[in-house]
Amino acid sequence: MRAEIQSKVEAIRKSLQLLAKRMDWETAKHRLEEFDAMIEDPNLWNDQERAQKLMRERQQLIDSITTYESISRDLEDNIALIELGEMEDDAEIVAEAEAAISALKERAAAKELEALLDGEADGNDTFLEINAGAGGTEACDWASMLQRMYVRWAEKRGFKVELQSEEPGAEAGIKSVAYKISGPNAYGWLKSESGVHRLVRISPFGKGTRETSFASVWVYPVVDDNIEIEINPADIRIDTYRSSGAGGQHVNTTDSAVRITHLPTGIVVTSSEKSQHQNRDIAMKALKSRLYQLELDKRNAAISEAHEAKGSAGWGNQIRSYVLQPYQMVKDLRTNYETSDTQGVLDGDLDGFMAATLAMQVSGKSRADAKSEA
Repeated sequence: MRAEIQSKVEAIRKSLQLLAKRMDWETAKHRLEEFDAMIEDPNLWNDQERAQKLMRERQQLIDSITTYESISRDLEDNIALIELGEMEDDAEIVAEAEAAISALKERAAAKELEALLDGEADGNDTFLEINAGAGGTEACDWASMLQRMYVRWAEKRGFKVELQSEEPGAEAGIKSVAYKISGPNAYGWLKSESGVHRLVRISPFGKGTRETSFASVWVYPVVDDNIEIEINPADIRIDTYRSSGAGGQHVNTTDSAVRITHLPTGIVVTSSEKSQHQNRDIAMKALKSRLYQLELDKRNAAISEAHEAKGSAGWGNQIRSYVLQPYQMVKDLRTNYETSDTQGVLDGDLDGFMAATLAMQVSGKSRADAKSEA
């Protein structure tokens, strides 16, 4: 077996070791049997919330076992094919098996990263907010570009995207927008996107000059109903106001929009569905999620430092730069991960950036640091 392929085989085996460790392979099938026994209890569905939680945990365990066994089986099958092809001097069989191992290495690496999403709320759905920062109309347009980028990313993953509120810009773009994004590990993937995003480009608004714009992104988990977040009624102010319909179009104007301000922290959440009662419920859940995020930040120094360092949406606080002029480059300033495929990124190709940040959070080192020590 060629040295290059042997190296890939070792990388796959290391990924398998991590997958086994994360799910505790020695007890995994026994735990699955316990789950199977619990779901046969006819009284289980009397408590819908507990039943749904149990079913999610069971499915996650099934997926972990299936993934581990599938990668292990494919690895051994292709190693055997290479050995057979070399014995029979069949270059075609060897080439096909080597290609399969190369693809398997990428799959195993992706599953390894997913296995690192084991934070307290990583598996939860998430809220995502985008706010235009310094730069006026340019910033509002930039915020709308980020809006499209994240919706594209979520839709590519098959996640459900629900608009919570939107405020259009005075001339173009948006001042702010909030979404609820639902899918496996939605918060775990998106949490690394919190921060200020900086754009450099030639102005599309007739100026012909190079402009720098900023927008801030906030990501916080949707908390489960069984997580108790106590809010003192005296600590909140609830306002109602007129709001345009979903999508920022000036239609379906109602007086039902709700804004809740948490006075001790200054956190503001909004919702603009048709029902005021529904808006109040959505906004309170969003507020609880924000407060829960603050508590998570206290427990997680890396996330806490990222949020505290974010500051205002302007110079000196950005986590990522998107340069469209005079050259093409998107660079994350925390990990040094970069790409010249700016259009791909703006079309939602964010997995590389998220993976680099996740790996840094686990190892404490950026990819550049790790590479320099290799």
